[in-house]
Amino acid sequence: MVQSLATATFLLSALFSGVSLAAAGEPLQTRGSAFIDVCKQISGNISSASSVHWPDLLLNGDYDKDIYHWAISSTQLSACSVEPATAEDLGTILQILGTTKTSFAVKGGGHASNPGFSSTQGIQIAMYRFSEVTYHADSNTVDVGAGLVWDDVYTALAPHGVNVIGGRVSGVGVAGFTLGGGYSWKTNQYGLTVDNLSGFELVLPNGTVTSVTEASNPDLFWGLKGGFNNFGIVTKFTLKTYPQTDVWGGLITITQDNLEAVNNATVKFSQTITDPKAAVLPTYNFVIGEPGVSLLMFYDSPTPPDGIFDDFLAIPYFTKDVKTRPFLDLVTVAPSNATGGTRAIFHTVSLLEYTPTIMEAVLNETKVWGPKLSLQSGTFISYDVEPFLSSLFTHAPEGSSAYPPSRSRGLLPLNIYYAYTDVTEDDTMHDAARQSAAQLTQVAVAAGQDIADAALYTNYAIYDTPLERMYGDNVGKLQALKAKYDPGNVMSLAGGWKF
Repeated sequence: MVQSLATATFLLSALFSGVSLAAAGEPLQTRGSAFIDVCKQISGNISSASSVHWPDLLLNGDYDKDIYHWAISSTQLSACSVEPATAEDLGTILQILGTTKTSFAVKGGGHASNPGFSSTQGIQIAMYRFSEVTYHADSNTVDVGAGLVWDDVYTALAPHGVNVIGGRVSGVGVAGFTLGGGYSWKTNQYGLTVDNLSGFELVLPNGTVTSVTEASNPDLFWGLKGGFNNFGIVTKFTLKTYPQTDVWGGLITITQDNLEAVNNATVKFSQTITDPKAAVLPTYNFVIGEPGVSLLMFYDSPTPPDGIFDDFLAIPYFTKDVKTRPFLDLVTVAPSNATGGTRAIFHTVSLLEYTPTIMEAVLNETKVWGPKLSLQSGTFISYDVEPFLSSLFTHAPEGSSAYPPSRSRGLLPLNIYYAYTDVTEDDTMHDAARQSAAQLTQVAVAAGQDIADAALYTNYAIYDTPLERMYGDNVGKLQALKAKYDPGNVMSLAGGWKF
């Protein structure tokens, strides 16, 4: 229902604001005749298990769902949407798209913040029907379909008492999160999501369906761990599983009078707590006219040891929901879709540590940009502080994945997230995110952190970030790998980071 309402709003705003639903000056029913022909070709060549859906001003629920994104700025009105149900049908679709040189997009959970990364005016591929979760107790692995969100995976695994290294908040898709790296509540213990993969089912750009493991295709296995959709479309991930008990944690909201105390507690936690089961995620927000903090706390056991979270728990709060609970219950405390239905942009800074200087700069950025961007239709101005252990990259060997490009030092991501409503403010918001990231980088460098050229996290970086800033010296190897497995350059017809 939320998706349909969001899409309806998008359709109506397009109609009444002069934004064409089709190519410029074309009515909906004749929009993109070349695209329509390709849609019909796909429809005539896939099995009855798969479906093609068409836009309809009276609203087609399946089509609406297929093009829907958490950020409305990441949604485009496609000529049609396709829901493949089998890897073989997806292979047929890719062959047709490659032969006709038709632009397309691949959407898993629809949580991309960069416009055009998983949407298109051409053919929208929606992966919802790849929805299996098959647990293999004998190998401590699970097969996970590329159309799921992490909530689905956690729900399916809970009866088995096991878990995977996945998303921290509700509503985030498995596919983009995993193919970009994946920072989890359990990263301090087990590394990134890419460090916990044992295989993929992949549809190559030529339509061939193949299983990719370190033994079968070591170069492709390496490239898929951080390389997104450059080498084909993943339909299934095989992930390592780990025992899972109830956890402790939840959400505390804190008002502006106590933000210095949050700063101090965050610095102390980051610099003194070494228990890998413990994690926090303080988010500095400007919303409803004033700054505040949404603080997520996590301990991977029913009861945390004394002292780990005491400084946070001593801060006066506005709301508090912290207790022993199932893992999924903790994840759903922070539903990412709560801020859905607006326009959005992310950007990021990679840090070596969270110090008093850095935390003061984060709070200052919140106070500076919050009021300013609120006047430009900003509804949620946010800075996510992520103080992982500096050992977070040591859970896999150097050179074992495309991202991170180096594991010689741990990089701690900081996510800048702006939500807003006015399409005419896109450039304003994007420029502000770049300026804020540059300011925080400058502060960190001036304080002695050698991060001017540190690799940026691919799932947070703004769309025009140079590949070298994310993949470093791996760019050349990734380009060669792309040429090997996609000589026809089919995957460049889709959005995203491209080698």
